[in-house]
Amino acid sequence: MSSKFDILIIGAGIVGLAAAYRLLEKKPSLKIGVLEKEKEIAAHQTGHNSGVMHSGIYYKPRSLKAINCVNGYSQLISFCRQHDIQFEICGKIIVAVKQEQLPVLDRIFERGNQNGLKGLRKVSPQEIKEIEPHVTTAVQGIFVPQAGIIDYKTVAEKLADIIRQKGGEIIFGAKAEKIALKENEVAVQTTAGDFTASLLINCAGLYSDTVARLIQPSLAMRIIPFRGEYYKLKKEKEHLVRNLIYPVPDPNFPFLGVHFTRMIHGGIEAGPNAVLAFRKEGYKNTDIHLGEFMETLAWRGFRKIAFKYWRTELGELHRSFSKTAFTKALRELIPEIKPDDLEAGGSGVRAQAVDRDGNLVDDFLILENKRVLNVCNAPSPAATSCLSVGEHIAGKAIKSFS
Repeated sequence: MSSKFDILIIGAGIVGLAAAYRLLEKKPSLKIGVLEKEKEIAAHQTGHNSGVMHSGIYYKPRSLKAINCVNGYSQLISFCRQHDIQFEICGKIIVAVKQEQLPVLDRIFERGNQNGLKGLRKVSPQEIKEIEPHVTTAVQGIFVPQAGIIDYKTVAEKLADIIRQKGGEIIFGAKAEKIALKENEVAVQTTAGDFTASLLINCAGLYSDTVARLIQPSLAMRIIPFRGEYYKLKKEKEHLVRNLIYPVPDPNFPFLGVHFTRMIHGGIEAGPNAVLAFRKEGYKNTDIHLGEFMETLAWRGFRKIAFKYWRTELGELHRSFSKTAFTKALRELIPEIKPDDLEAGGSGVRAQAVDRDGNLVDDFLILENKRVLNVCNAPSPAATSCLSVGEHIAGKAIKSFS
């Protein structure tokens, strides 16, 4: 195992791995090391992903999310075809169930067209029933032909294989504890030893703010962890969903709402809700880390969003503890669903950046310091966008390295 590299990347999730892959693709002579605190790759956001290939319909035109999602979607498909990774472009519907949701639906449709999506179409209640026969509550909808399903951990594993084949190293059990900026290098002390590089890229996901603050203590944002909990449809009820069914999202809350997702390896997920996690890697409502939770409460920005969204979050919390309440939300899309049709599913935690003023950072955020690139906000659609985001990071890194 080497201790000196040209470029070090912290975090072996799909974004960190894609950055390493793109760096070695652009400049094969680089000595690249990826530091991962866990014993495996893709252990957190990537490995707990819902597996949806996003089209780019929701995102503000010309934003990093919009540009990278549309570009990354095409790059991901090419990568999967090249490496024989299973995926399926099945399409999805976004369903308005109330007249007052139609203006939001119209804005989403317009954004999709502005972002260059082809084949989008408005669909009537009857057309929706032809696509998803058990959605009987619709007022209007959008059919998005680009949406698909995939296993992102499989993609991450292939990226890791290629990185190793090209001479890159992935070091496990390497939690970054101290970072020192020197004149000609960055020194990183980890639980697996000490490492140096000319440039450091922070892709630590849920801990990206923690890592960034090792060099920049006055960082003006924090990662707030939001847990998303899923149910699964019982086998005998899977016929109720053909592909992907989404509600019109609440424009005042930065999450997509509970929806139905057919999985690439079989089964139907229903969810997620979005509740504050009591620790950054808190996948159950009983997972608590007092220090991390107190840090969240102490952040002024969090207190501001808590005040702003408290009614919405109470509803999300109610769904976390009440299967009946969760089912009620799902029944807005498929009225046939009953609590007994659901069984416990998985969960994930979204790393959401929040600034001091209580603004939920809506775009990908990359902060550049001398010898350090901090990827400080890369939630969904980062997995779909990974190869494009990786290319974006690699371009910045090579420029800094040079």
